[in-house]
Amino acid sequence: MTRFGWFNATALTLGFAFLYIPIVILIIYSFNESRLVTVWAGWSTKWYGEVLRDEAYLSAAWISLKVGVLSSTLATILGTMAAISLVRGGRFRGRTLFSGMIYAPLVMPEVITGLSLLLLFISLDVERGIGTVVLAHTTFAMCYVSVVVSSRLVSFDQSLEEAALDLGASPFEAFRLVTLPIIAPAVIAGWLLAFTLSLDDLVIASFTSGPGATTLPMKIFSAVRLGVSPEINALSTLWIAAVTVGVITASLISKRNATRREQEAAHAN
Repeated sequence: MTRFGWFNATALTLGFAFLYIPIVILIIYSFNESRLVTVWAGWSTKWYGEVLRDEAYLSAAWISLKVGVLSSTLATILGTMAAISLVRGGRFRGRTLFSGMIYAPLVMPEVITGLSLLLLFISLDVERGIGTVVLAHTTFAMCYVSVVVSSRLVSFDQSLEEAALDLGASPFEAFRLVTLPIIAPAVIAGWLLAFTLSLDDLVIASFTSGPGATTLPMKIFSAVRLGVSPEINALSTLWIAAVTVGVITASLISKRNATRREQEAAHAN
């Protein structure tokens, strides 16, 4: 058994401190009474009220959520289909090119991806807006979904599908009733990852957005260029709280489903 020594404890402490101390400072200063973010003037929640009354921030947040839900859903569908093709498609013609095109956005700089998509939309005379941002986010997020789902399909026992086919189920019914429930955790994880990437993206959205399609990262970035304000600290704290609640909820649901599956397996035995 590996001994957890002082070196490991120190490295772990420094790593967590590097990651989370800036976030803690941001949360604390979101309650600062002063408009100067570097001068502490007492506790106050007035900046949260300012953020919730700011139509520009609320509109940008709504656009980000809408783009995130749409792009992650499309990316999950296309990424799952791509994963099934790669894992179960065998050696079909063009497989190497197909896999390379699927995984290219993983290593492609976001500036190159955003610029290439911008040139594509201009050449096709597509008006830039929410739709083009959704397509752009779907393009780079589906590869992440494909990787997550592929890792689950590699270890999937195909004899379960074969048993369903022997019992009279069609290939689509076997996939819907047998395969999809088993790989559902990977599909959900892929959707959450795609949704997180969409919410976090700034570079690609900046290239592909148009009038009326300003996402929240774009709005925050443009505001920070003029100086950090307490409203941005409050908005970031609300965003952190929303993400934390989402992660905890997803973890509880996943744990409950795993417990239910274990109970069902125990009853079956």
